[in-house]
Amino acid sequence: MSVPTASAHVRRVCTLYKKSLRNLESWYERRHVFRYHATLMRDRFDKHRNEKDPTKIAQLVVDGERELFETMHYQPKKFAMSPGGVAFEREVVPPDWVLDYWHPLEKAHFPEYFARREKRKQEYTAWWEKQYGKATIEDSHH
Repeated sequence: MSVPTASAHVRRVCTLYKKSLRNLESWYERRHVFRYHATLMRDRFDKHRNEKDPTKIAQLVVDGERELFETMHYQPKKFAMSPGGVAFEREVVPPDWVLDYWHPLEKAHFPEYFARREKRKQEYTAWWEKQYGKATIEDSHH
């Protein structure tokens, strides 16, 4: 087993600590009970804070990750807007090309915006053609 660099090790320990806290949050809904167990867990982390032996440090992290895996809550809490949450990617942001299909009367409500947008589209088309060349009829068939 290779010993990780110091910054990678610090990041790995911090991630383990945070995941462990989130796991405790899932298990203990009452705040005072959660805080009690969080304090005990923090004490376990602090006992090995000044450990110098790199192989022992690496083994402690591996053991901690294994223990976390074995004690994971069967239905962990997730924040609503986070991946896996109930509201993750619920609001779909329409792509820019949708504006091309607006009716001219709708576009008339925002003349400055659509004038600037057409100018930017022309600038982008010019940049694209300069970068990659003009599209040919043969390109459109593939």
